[in-house]
Amino acid sequence: MNTSTSASTSKTEPKADSKSESKTGSVTEAAYKIDSHTQKLVDEIKQLSKKRNAVILAHNYQIPIIQDIADFVGDSLGLSQQAAKTSAETIVFCGVHFMAETAAILCPTKRVLIPDLEAGCSLAESIDLAGLVAWKAEHPNAVVVSYVNTTAEIKALSDYCCTSGNALKIVQSIPEDKEILFLPDQFLGSWVQKMTGRKNMHIWMGECHVHAAVHPSKIDEKMKEHPDAELLIHPECGCLTPYLDRVARNAPDSKDVLKVASTEGMLKLATTSSAKKFVVATEVGILHRLKKENPEKEFLPISSEMSCQFMKMITLEKLHRSLVEDVFHVTVPEETASKARLAIERMISIF
Repeated sequence: MNTSTSASTSKTEPKADSKSESKTGSVTEAAYKIDSHTQKLVDEIKQLSKKRNAVILAHNYQIPIIQDIADFVGDSLGLSQQAAKTSAETIVFCGVHFMAETAAILCPTKRVLIPDLEAGCSLAESIDLAGLVAWKAEHPNAVVVSYVNTTAEIKALSDYCCTSGNALKIVQSIPEDKEILFLPDQFLGSWVQKMTGRKNMHIWMGECHVHAAVHPSKIDEKMKEHPDAELLIHPECGCLTPYLDRVARNAPDSKDVLKVASTEGMLKLATTSSAKKFVVATEVGILHRLKKENPEKEFLPISSEMSCQFMKMITLEKLHRSLVEDVFHVTVPEETASKARLAIERMISIF
């Protein structure tokens, strides 16, 4: 990883539209208070973004005001697609470091900034280069499918990247006689293996510390409190496979109210469902968009403690500083980037 703080400026304003992964930049939500200091920061960020010809990308787990000021908000797949096609000269990524790295790989001629270099990912840190090299040596003919929550070095040794939104489709696209190494999320991998029935799929035992903490008993408790709710559950959740197994054994009809989806998938399901109440099993940042896009519906977190401290490190003040001081510049060595790019491009082409 390389970082720098040299300045650059440019002219035009990035465009936003009304698609599910885009925002108008209107900061009007009641989820937070807009005092004079905050309003000043918001106004200056918009001006700086226009001056720099910058596009602000924010993940669905970011704090509400960051989501509202961003040009585009989405999951890892949607934001990667936006980064790949933007005409802006600078990409400011409000997310965690591997996301900014992915943007830098896809857009080698763009300047990619992250407002806080310490915004990491426990899942990405669960596998290192030496571990993957050794694993590949044990399975020399295997196809490597790496979750996007990985470093550039890991992506460079992968055949495919995937997100929670397209992991199933990517594995299904690989010939059944091909051995697969799936990394690093054991729970996403287990769910994909269960859904595809693949017997020749090996799974790395990594996890997201936020999603891994959810126990099936927590789902039982919440659904008992709200029997009229639909359950939206992220495939990174540690409770998913045992919960699905138990549902299949004891209450097969209840599968109708259980929906497994990425964050973007959750938004689509919530919008199209006739249900008026949902229990949401993923990081609490998604609740802001769910409520904003479906104001007539109720969304309840499986646990209010499902909050990623790394995602919450990006603040309005840090975003402002990023644009003012041109920090922090995220780059990937071209040798690594060129190897990783093919795997990432395969990811964004399958959705």
